[in-house]
This record gives sequence, structure tokens and C-alpha cells, in this order.
Amino acid sequence: MNKIELLLHGWDSCYENEDWYPPLTDALQGLTAEQANWRPEGEYVNTIAENLNHLIFYKERLLYRMTGQESEYPDMTNDDTFVVAATSNETWQTTLTRLQAVHQGIRDRIAQWEEHDFEHVYPNRSQSVGRWVNSLIMHDAYHTGQIMFIRKLQGSWPSRRSFE
Repeated sequence: MNKIELLLHGWDSCYENEDWYPPLTDALQGLTAEQANWRPEGEYVNTIAENLNHLIFYKERLLYRMTGQESEYPDMTNDDTFVVAATSNETWQTTLTRLQAVHQGIRDRIAQWEEHDFEHVYPNRSQSVGRWVNSLIMHDAYHTGQIMFIRKLQGSWPSRRSFE
């Protein structure tokens, strides 16, 4: 397995193919807008919708770099990336559609890479695009765990789950 194949395996595993942890699509399956925007009482915790907006922000930055649509990040803080403009069912469905489109868009680009493309460094970046994608895979896994934990708190994720 070469670097590109390994990256694609991780990219697919974090989004839709179960490996050592459930993928993001499983964590979001059947989730309503109300559940996605639910916040437990007490300490501040980002909602599932806020986490998803955060993931989409960073994926879109990468895709825009890959397509030449963007060379620098928008002037935002990390906290700004979690903001949810509306909590309607329509907004939630749009968010899920954006997630799928950006994830697939990046996958399509990676699948076309030659081995040397892994090491390409975009302007204003210090790491190669291959390392950037690998970091996003881990970032997805981290936030997928948070999403499952929030779902457990709200009772919409099984306390025990079997997988193969």
C-alpha cells in the first residue's frame, strides 16, 4: 500500500467505512435537527451541528486550496468555525449535504494524485498536503467521538453497539 492508498483508506474510514471506530456518517445517521442542536445542561459543550460546521470549515479550506479557489484562510478564529446560523431542519439537511460534497470532493482529488503530489506544499502552509489530509482524518475522528458522546448523553446513541 502506498501513501496515497493509505491516505484514501483513512479518508474513507473516518467518513463512511468502519474501521477501529464508527465513521462520521454512522455517528450522524438518523439525527434530527433538534438532536443536532441539543446542548447538555451545565458546562459549555459544542452541539453536534456546531462540530459539523467546524469540520466543514476546515475541509472546505483544503478543497478550495486544491481547486485554486482560495489561497489564504478567511479572517476568522477557530471559535468562529463552530457558529450555526440557524437550527431548522432545512439548515441541518443543507449542512449534511455540504459535508458529503466537500468530503467527496477532497476524496476525488486525492484519488487522482501521483505519489509526488503527497509532498506538495501550498502557499502559506508549512506542511505538505498529504500531512494536511492526514491531520484532517484525525480531526474527523476526534470530533466524531465527541458527536457520539453527545448522542449518548441525549440517549440517541446505543450504550453498547456491535460491529463487524
